[in-house]
Amino acid sequence: MIVARKSGGGSTRRTVSLLRTYPKAYFELLASSLTLIMGMSLASSFLPIYAHELDPSGLMIGFVSSAWFLSRIFTEIPSGILADRIGRYKLLVSGLALSSIGALLCSTSINIYMLIAGRGLWGLGTGLYFMSSSAIIFDTFHQSVRGTALGTFQSIEFIGSFIGAPLGGFMSRYIGYRGVFLSSAILTSTSFMIASKSRDLKHNEGYERYRIHLDISSIRRVLPGVGSWSLTAVYINSLTRMLTWNGVSGTVLPLYLNMDLGIDVELIGVVMAIRTLGIITSTGISGWLSDKLGRKPMITIGLLLEAAGLYGYTIGSTYLAIVSIAFIEGFGRGMILTSLMVLLSEIAPPDLRGSALGIYRTFMGLGGFIGPIIFTPIYEGYGYCPAALSAVAVILASLAIISTVKPSRSHTIAN
Repeated sequence: MIVARKSGGGSTRRTVSLLRTYPKAYFELLASSLTLIMGMSLASSFLPIYAHELDPSGLMIGFVSSAWFLSRIFTEIPSGILADRIGRYKLLVSGLALSSIGALLCSTSINIYMLIAGRGLWGLGTGLYFMSSSAIIFDTFHQSVRGTALGTFQSIEFIGSFIGAPLGGFMSRYIGYRGVFLSSAILTSTSFMIASKSRDLKHNEGYERYRIHLDISSIRRVLPGVGSWSLTAVYINSLTRMLTWNGVSGTVLPLYLNMDLGIDVELIGVVMAIRTLGIITSTGISGWLSDKLGRKPMITIGLLLEAAGLYGYTIGSTYLAIVSIAFIEGFGRGMILTSLMVLLSEIAPPDLRGSALGIYRTFMGLGGFIGPIIFTPIYEGYGYCPAALSAVAVILASLAIISTVKPSRSHTIAN
């Protein structure tokens, strides 16, 4: 297990010094995640617009975004238990294989239903992958450096999204939407090849520390409403985070920018890229700060910035203002993304981290599924402002809930 080492200099120097001690498996995860997220994000600037072209009635647009999370609602918890029982690697590689098939199905879609099916399979695969990769990081790194390790990982990971979103928007002009999906399938297959050929990922030593101690009956310790309230509060925040992210940021916002403000798909891709740049910037910074100052302060600041960003789009009168607001929203989201997951790893028992991650991601999947279904009708019936204000109300409620969490240090592993 990787533990903290003292070093002089600033935070950048400390991070570089720590990176030199990280195992090879960590960097192989980085490579596979970078290509996977790049493939995922290629369609982010035009997905709702493409769905609207396939279904002009608008009735199924929300389901295209929601399908990404539908299958995960029913499979994340069993997958988390399996990850604790049989290991992370098998689920990680299986997830990448399913993602490749789902992306390929999207590239052949000729109607809205094929697109929904492909998105569902793709989402299931990425869910398995990210749950397993997160568990590997939790197993490998000591609590004192886990925030830095996860924050650095997510920063590099989201570079793929920063590149993919604008690139996909411009590619769609020349090769069409389905051609972009085919490019996504190629990138996802590359990610599969990187992970499947990794011996270090296959024989992850951190997982072996806990696997032999797992008792299925002990799962109740991490169930929502049965185990600790702190875990339940983190699960709820996982749900509300994706409720607003997929419902407003991922579905309603591109429609608003294109149909209400008349911004072209290519320029929407740039907005998404700048938002991702905010995430990249904040994940590394907040990961290190959360190791020093605690997880809850980072989550609190992140929630407030996200709420300000979502509402800010309603008053942004120029493209430059919208781009600036997107960076602020992304910065806040990155702070939540890293700190909330590390907080989960500190509260959950080490031998049940995979199970707790499965529940966490089930709540995330549920939020991602119902978000577009809730917020798309609000936008179509009343406009973007009421949808944004509804999301802000959800975020403020999340802030109240997370304030009740009591971080636990009882599961720290001695170095």
